Amino acid sequence: MVGRFLGWYYLTRGGRCRVIIGKDTRLSSYTLEYALAAGITASGGDAYIMHVTTTPSISFIARCDGFDCGVMISASHNPYADNGIKLVNGRGEKLERGVLHLIEQYLDGDRDFISGGDLPLAGGDRVGRTVDYIAGRNRYIGHLIALSASSFRGMKIGLDCANGAGYKIAPSVFEALGADIFLVGCSPDGLNVNEGCGATDVAALRRAVRENNLDVGFAFDGDADRCICVDERGEIIDGDGIMYAAAVALGARGELAGNRVVATVMSNGGLKTSLAARGVEVVSCPVGDSEVYDRMCSCGAALGGEQSGHVIFGKVERTGDGIVTALQLAGDMVERDRRASELVRGLTRLPQRLVSVRVRDKEGALKDRAVGAAIARAEGVLSDGRMVVRASGTENVIRILAEGRTEESCDLATQIVGEALVKFNGE
Repeated sequence: MVGRFLGWYYLTRGGRCRVIIGKDTRLSSYTLEYALAAGITASGGDAYIMHVTTTPSISFIARCDGFDCGVMISASHNPYADNGIKLVNGRGEKLERGVLHLIEQYLDGDRDFISGGDLPLAGGDRVGRTVDYIAGRNRYIGHLIALSASSFRGMKIGLDCANGAGYKIAPSVFEALGADIFLVGCSPDGLNVNEGCGATDVAALRRAVRENNLDVGFAFDGDADRCICVDERGEIIDGDGIMYAAAVALGARGELAGNRVVATVMSNGGLKTSLAARGVEVVSCPVGDSEVYDRMCSCGAALGGEQSGHVIFGKVERTGDGIVTALQLAGDMVERDRRASELVRGLTRLPQRLVSVRVRDKEGALKDRAVGAAIARAEGVLSDGRMVVRASGTENVIRILAEGRTEESCDLATQIVGEALVKFNGE
């Protein structure tokens, strides 16, 4: 149904609708790919198939090759049984909220905005085409290689591709740049995406870095728009650490526009104080990479991101790209002759705990009086610290972030709210 809508919507705006489609490695992604292509062509649009590829590659090709929009079939960091779609416009940015609202109306059966009450089917020579567009993925790989001003010859780099969309692209790029690569999570079978690997579970990559004396490791998620770094000691450098290192490097080159970085409310307060000591302002925004990009555009920032590993380098992209992030960090290591651990020297962190609690009703949980009272008690425990309690955008999960003076106060604060959520579930 989404394919039918997209084909119709863009055809009504003139010309012949062209939609680029990519997918990750989940079993269900193949079925959804065919369904989307069938819907687009049935409405008279042309569906260009990039096969297994990353979300940022769809963004790149949509804007560079003149597509009306792009569709990525993926549930990102979620388990293989979940799936969904991400939509971008012809500029490679998240699809406009107004268009998303129309899609939701159509799916809900509210079709008053459609002449005749339903979408027309194309017939005869107006039926659309399905085009194999593997050339688009190859162009994207070439783009990534061209982004690096450094050779990685002599570097030993671990890549954890989460058994997901980047499992061919990331190794190809780093090998082309001369790195000796060690692979984790590069054997997808349709069922193992993000399973014990990737940006949400870096234990295997940490072992690989330590056991093989690697210079650095990079872990991506299922659709490769996130990156978490592991330094030469096997220690984790999350999105906050990556933003700190990138801000320092960009600032040294005079490329940090306005000496400003955008970060979400989930970022550690230490990022703000550490960058402030370097004369860099951290502008806060709600959670979500689209929120980050919108705030970057409005305040003129060249860098933004999330603690989870979505980082946007505004000079070269319009959405988070885990492989671009890895290339930037590895390039900084070469250019500045630094070990990975040295890139985050000067970053101090406040004690922080992040806990996720699965619930039956996200919206109901956040409106529950007992849960609200628990949040108030937890804030009292933290004193001058802070609590962020929010619903996950992709799972029936409530995220509880506590930041304070001590680890103990953070643990107690998350425990108080977590117990209230468990009671809300009736457990």
